[in-house]
Amino acid sequence: MTESKPTKRVFISACEPSADVHCANLIRAAQARGFNDYIEWVGVGGDEMRQAGCEILQDTVRRAAMIYNAFGQVGFFWKTLRRIRSYFRKHPVDLVIVCDSPAFNFHVAKLAQRAGIETLFYVAPQLWAWAPWRIGKLRRLCSRLACILPFEEDWFCSRNVDARFVGNPLFDDVTLDFTESYKDYSDYEPRRVRVALMPGSRTAEIKSLWPAMQKVAIQILQKWPGATFIATAPSEEKLQLLKQRKISGFKCEYTVGNVIEVADQSDFALVASGSATLQVAAAGCPMVILYQSSRLAWHLAGRWLVRTRFLSLVNILAGRELVTEFMPYFTSTRPIADRCNSLIGNKTMLVKISMELENLVAPLTQGWASDEVAQMAWEMLDHPDRPQQDATLERQLT
Repeated sequence: MTESKPTKRVFISACEPSADVHCANLIRAAQARGFNDYIEWVGVGGDEMRQAGCEILQDTVRRAAMIYNAFGQVGFFWKTLRRIRSYFRKHPVDLVIVCDSPAFNFHVAKLAQRAGIETLFYVAPQLWAWAPWRIGKLRRLCSRLACILPFEEDWFCSRNVDARFVGNPLFDDVTLDFTESYKDYSDYEPRRVRVALMPGSRTAEIKSLWPAMQKVAIQILQKWPGATFIATAPSEEKLQLLKQRKISGFKCEYTVGNVIEVADQSDFALVASGSATLQVAAAGCPMVILYQSSRLAWHLAGRWLVRTRFLSLVNILAGRELVTEFMPYFTSTRPIADRCNSLIGNKTMLVKISMELENLVAPLTQGWASDEVAQMAWEMLDHPDRPQQDATLERQLT
């Protein structure tokens, strides 16, 4: 096929490192299907999206922040929204895709609505866990919704949101055979346990959770002297932050790598709450989940806003406490260490948890989320020469 000028412009918005990766994979999936012969990608995001072929108006990923550290970023994101509004006024945009970060992307979707542009939400905002009263706002601003957790499709569809479960993008590029990922611990000895430490991808998470994880690790080592530890960082920059904040008396191996691979090679894990818990679960690795928050903020607001019995994604999916969660963690690490030591010493329990984690996550690993969302986006880009383009794409794919 001769090269043709793109006939449609898609604006895509991401703030978090994980969303930057998801959107980059989405663009590559569109390329693999031949859609990019007709699509021009532009938006706000990070290096991953840029390398995938998206024109980046503003790097928002480097400014990602935890909720309670976000106030210092308000000025930056306000200016970014003004820039997006100006872009919508000066350039024709055929579709807006917003990925995760609802605090920011609800505003992007509102700008799109005012400009008469349809919006595809990629990664459903977790309104089922908090702020369900915002469903009306989502219904107004969202043309279609791509859900990454199985139960979300029914939850949103029952509230008149056009939603589809697309699979989970965390597993798009994973080569691990999930049907054989549970651990049988056949050669396991607690005194030589290998523990993965995963304090998160954001600077604020590392600053709050990394000291606690190290203290827990030291207490594990006191009970199991042959224990070894491996700390995982999402980038070289974050790895250096881990090393800079190492506490006295602690040592471990450091790696910048795939969460699933590290969990697959470990017996046990300490994990910051978030999407990484699903990746650890996919590797069949028993874990304890941590999250730290302001005690005052939690008691004044957090505990009243959260509508789910559990806070970690693993336990929400399971509908019970399959893994222990300390959410939020405030001060003492002793209860955390005691629970870790109890599990490490119980081989039967570790095997049971590993098998249950594998079964729990299996539905998330089916399909390829990036490809599904690329198809959703293509379906929303209706235009006069669409039948001809579809016919051309069909010939290319066959």
